Amino acid sequence: MARNMAETAQIIDFVAPVGRENLAGRVYDELRTALFEGRMQPGQRLKIRDLAAAMQVSETPVREAVVQLARERALRLEAARSITVAGLSLDQYLELRTVRLELEGLAAEAAALRINEAGLAALAKAHDALTAAEEAGDAVAANRANWAFHHGLYRAAAMPELLAIIESIWLRNGPMHAFLYPDARPSYPGRHRHLDIIDGLRAHDPVATRAALCADLTEGGANLVALLGRMEGA
Repeated sequence: MARNMAETAQIIDFVAPVGRENLAGRVYDELRTALFEGRMQPGQRLKIRDLAAAMQVSETPVREAVVQLARERALRLEAARSITVAGLSLDQYLELRTVRLELEGLAAEAAALRINEAGLAALAKAHDALTAAEEAGDAVAANRANWAFHHGLYRAAAMPELLAIIESIWLRNGPMHAFLYPDARPSYPGRHRHLDIIDGLRAHDPVATRAALCADLTEGGANLVALLGRMEGA
């Protein structure tokens, strides 16, 4: 009993209670956001009963959401109804990054032509929250702010079909960000690439914005790539 209570308490750290309207959809959205923000780690085991208790809903909508996320390869359903958060091998991470450079670069270009002052202000706020969280050593807040920045950028492209594809990749990539702090914190040879992205957007320069975004993905993820290599080597 004590062990089950401890596991439930741990789950409460990364999911929140949901309202009673459209339960299945709200549970799905809550779990997706937790994956996007790196609140769940690759290989982490989940239990439908504990998830339901943490979100204060019945097990049925949780089960439906878990099955859907398994179809999207964000979760794994294994023998004896074991549920784990899917991870990525180094090769998978690099392959998906190649795809991301094209798709997210395209979204960055479109955003540079369409973003407004409110969108720019939201991105600047998200970046400020990211740097503050990094300085405070708050990994959860840092990953949340990083997702807010990138999602806001891609949403500003006003290309909903492209955004849906990018989100499907981030569902699998997001949990890898749980490794970023403190073991693979993003670093850059110069200024933070988010600032270059904001400058490109403010100038409505699609070429500069795409270049800054691609540099962010490659430079900011270099330490994570190195960590994955060490993990696989071990």
